[in-house]
Amino acid sequence: MKKIRIATCSLAGCFGCHMSFLDIDERLFGLIELVEFDRTPLTDIKHCGPCDIGLVEGGVCNAENVHVLKEFRKNCKVLVAIGACAINGGVPAMRNNIDLWDCFQEVYCYEGGLECGQIPNDPELPLPFDKVHPVYEVVKVDYFLPGCPPSGDAIWKFLTDLLNGREPKLDYEQLHFD
Repeated sequence: MKKIRIATCSLAGCFGCHMSFLDIDERLFGLIELVEFDRTPLTDIKHCGPCDIGLVEGGVCNAENVHVLKEFRKNCKVLVAIGACAINGGVPAMRNNIDLWDCFQEVYCYEGGLECGQIPNDPELPLPFDKVHPVYEVVKVDYFLPGCPPSGDAIWKFLTDLLNGREPKLDYEQLHFD
């Protein structure tokens, strides 16, 4: 029987959703019996091949994020935006109400910034956007898994529903955050 292929991708965020994915703990061993991992931190594969399910965390804050996300979407039959950053921009989007130049000056030039206060200007750096965007503003998203980050249990339930051909449905306890 052909295994389901799963890939993950991280954009502008803290990598917390990937850490929660690892919080499914020993259930990972059972998951490996059902799926094959493509691009994930578990495999260290850098580019996504054709996959059945793609999990993307993080918002879109620069041109490189757009390129990575569009390539990822093209290779994933089902795309899941996982976590607050992917769904609505999350913490990175807190800068959306601040002028980007002012934000850079605050980070790099003022007290607590870099010595000699110079804003990085290297052609290798991705072009930053004025705003951080949720994933759905750039590509079609099939499912949203909320949380900051969602718990390992919520990720497990969501994935097992998908793998068993069920519409993912989380209980209130898995969506409630204090």
